[in-house]
Amino acid sequence: MKKLFMLCFCVGLLCAMQTAVVAQIKYKVLATKKTSTMQKELNEMADQGYRFQGVSGGETSFGGSEVVSIMQKEPDQKGTYKYILLATSRTGTMQKELQEAGDNGYEYRGQVVFKTFMGGEEVVTILEKDPNAPFVKYEYKLFATKKTGTMDKELNEAGDAGYSYVGVTVGKTAMGGNELVVITRKKFRSM
Repeated sequence: MKKLFMLCFCVGLLCAMQTAVVAQIKYKVLATKKTSTMQKELNEMADQGYRFQGVSGGETSFGGSEVVSIMQKEPDQKGTYKYILLATSRTGTMQKELQEAGDNGYEYRGQVVFKTFMGGEEVVTILEKDPNAPFVKYEYKLFATKKTGTMDKELNEAGDAGYSYVGVTVGKTAMGGNELVVITRKKFRSM
């Protein structure tokens, strides 16, 4: 009887381990030509338990430029995340919108340069908030320049003030030249 119990226990344990291995990670690829559509789709997938993993932009096989995001759902994932997508060709506007999002507890997750259907370029930034996590306010600083030497100096000054690098893109400005855009942040306070 003791051997039979031990055998049943071992078989049950193996079955439980097999089930754990079978649990799979699910993915969803989101692609759109309109940045306003991407925010809506990110939040729809988040409502189904998916979490943002990465973003890219460029020419796809469907012809034309698209923003492409990867969402992932893990078997034990808890919580529903909320997303904001910021898109602008003006760095001053992006700085203002980043700070508004940071004031509301949104955390930087990714950025990309996206060619709009009108032929211009926008910096697209995706921010995430976990409504179930303790509130953390972030202070963001965006740096934009045409000279990498200038960026080096500005980033070191930001680092001395406690800001950490979170993302970089290079793209065309509204005036037609190339611009290096770097985003940094620091935790402002917890509530």
